[in-house]
Amino acid sequence: MGHREDLLEGAKRCLLEKGWVGTTARDIVAASGANLASIGYHYGSKDALMLEAFMRMTEEWGDEMGRSLAAGAAGADPGERVASIIDAVIEGFSVNRPFWQAQLEVMGQLDKHPELKKRFAEVMPAGREGLVALFEGVADTEVSEEAARTAGSLYHSLFIGLWVQWLVDPSSVPSGGEVVEGMRRVLAGTVLTGHGQGG
Repeated sequence: MGHREDLLEGAKRCLLEKGWVGTTARDIVAASGANLASIGYHYGSKDALMLEAFMRMTEEWGDEMGRSLAAGAAGADPGERVASIIDAVIEGFSVNRPFWQAQLEVMGQLDKHPELKKRFAEVMPAGREGLVALFEGVADTEVSEEAARTAGSLYHSLFIGLWVQWLVDPSSVPSGGEVVEGMRRVLAGTVLTGHGQGG
């Protein structure tokens, strides 16, 4: 690897070990074996490097999750498929807790870093598209803009809610089956009176 990739890998390690706020340029240099001047040369600033490292980590998570779910939910009933994917996503949170803690910390930095906020806004549509593809078991290219805007927004909201609940108390997070049953009851108007249709 060249200095550019070394810096990126060093920044990723620092994000997981020290967090966004706790990482200094010297920390990244120590973790990467590069020199201080190379941060400016390759990325312009420490924050730009941290942003690139964060986005790369998120993309890698999405790719890995897509691969791990590609076969598992194929052919299942829609409710069963959604439930199994939710269970797999929740299980995936525990594989790399530092990554999800870093994600939450970065969210808290958005108002202090306009470029970070801008990048989040720019990738949000693609994130929604990717979630539709993940839950529906199709390629991103098969997801329409309308599907990403509607179902993708629902999946995105669900994902963030489960993630934050898990960070607070993993034992309190509902199972995929419970989430699907909740959806059925909401749509059937039977939240307080019993099982939803198909439940």
